[in-house]
Amino acid sequence: MVHIIKDKTLEMVFAAQTQGQDTADQTGVVETEWLRDSDAQPAAMPEDSGEFRFDVAIVGLGYVGLPTALAISTSGRRVVGLDVSERRLSTIRNQQADLLDSDKVRLSEALNDPNFVISSDLSLVSQAAAVIVCVPTPVDPYLIPDLSILRSACAAVVEHAVAGQLLMLTSTTYVGSTRDMLAQPLAERGLIAGSNIFVAFSPERINPGVDSFSHEDVPRVVGGVTETCGKVAEDLLKTVTKSVYVVPSADAAEMTKLVENTFRAVNIALANEFADICQELNIEVIDVINAASTKPYGFMRFTPGPGVGGHCIPCDPHYLLWQLRKSRMGSPVIESAMAGIASRPHHVVERTRRILSDRDHRVSFAKILIVGVAYKPDVEDLRESPALEIIAALAAEDADVAYVDHWCPTAPDGKGGVLVSIENPAEWHPDVVIVHTRHTGVDLSWLEDVPVVLDTTYQLAPAKNIVRL
Repeated sequence: MVHIIKDKTLEMVFAAQTQGQDTADQTGVVETEWLRDSDAQPAAMPEDSGEFRFDVAIVGLGYVGLPTALAISTSGRRVVGLDVSERRLSTIRNQQADLLDSDKVRLSEALNDPNFVISSDLSLVSQAAAVIVCVPTPVDPYLIPDLSILRSACAAVVEHAVAGQLLMLTSTTYVGSTRDMLAQPLAERGLIAGSNIFVAFSPERINPGVDSFSHEDVPRVVGGVTETCGKVAEDLLKTVTKSVYVVPSADAAEMTKLVENTFRAVNIALANEFADICQELNIEVIDVINAASTKPYGFMRFTPGPGVGGHCIPCDPHYLLWQLRKSRMGSPVIESAMAGIASRPHHVVERTRRILSDRDHRVSFAKILIVGVAYKPDVEDLRESPALEIIAALAAEDADVAYVDHWCPTAPDGKGGVLVSIENPAEWHPDVVIVHTRHTGVDLSWLEDVPVVLDTTYQLAPAKNIVRL
């Protein structure tokens, strides 16, 4: 049975550590006096972690941390999962966490494994041979990195770190974060990266809602603050994944994640722009994308949509842009792409307005039904979902807005209240339906009887009442 260790003081510790250090622009250039050359004699990492109660501690049991903890537990390691939220721990204990089917099986097994512990007591960091930090790194309403959670987690890890440990950051963040938030503060405690402690960065690679790749099958990138740190981190990752690619530094590993998600953002923005161009020229954009996809080299398929949601694509490029602005450097391609992505939900609203106008309707008091409000198929995650902006904009024009999504039973109504997913959409008799997210196995045959359907997914089969975004 899983062991639950509670510490009510932990949230206060986090809050106290956050005070005065929750703004991104406090980060400065970090010198490297607190590093040791790669040929320095390192403290030996225990081969079987016999000096420690746990092999690995996972700090943060969200959509990244929990699957990571389960994957490591499955490999036979002693794992302690740490989270400041007692509510989250209760959700995990009751097996109600939003997980892939494969991870649900792993969770059920782990909860009956005495070597799998979950706790809110972050002092247990000192009892683990390796510590992996997996906490959220969002942006604020002004698209400035909100580093408060990451700073708090790293500060607590540094406070409880002991010699001989590996500390590895996985949260997507700006280049230099691992040095700034782990290596340098550790040095102030006499723990020198590459000498008597090991510090590295390995970006998370988890695709929520998609079970095509197991945790073990996805290659991992890792870079250490020193070469020795990178080697120690590589050895750990090799126990839980089939392929590890080592880069020369933690900075390079941090930039790798930013490149991956910025690449996706730019190409999604380009796909959206081509959709608008094709509509203007009376061409079906999916026909064009399908044709281009036949090229076996030099082309990667991206599909247009209503916008981009989730914790990654709408947020991560802004960490890079923020850092570039501090260096007085611009990035016109990335800036333009992010502006295009941000405007996409408003484009959906404008298209809806034109559809209604063509039928002598106004948005005001029109019955508008949204199909799917999660940010992507087969998840219950509403974070940064374009649907929320669409609902708010339509509500501001006094539209009668409803939605249907069995993954998300409630959603904000755009006016400070809450909407509840309707059960029988066909009986609601909408004036227009906006298909925002298509979950697997959902019956949409009732759309045949709707006056007009705005397909923002570009996935519905052509029909007289269906129009593309």
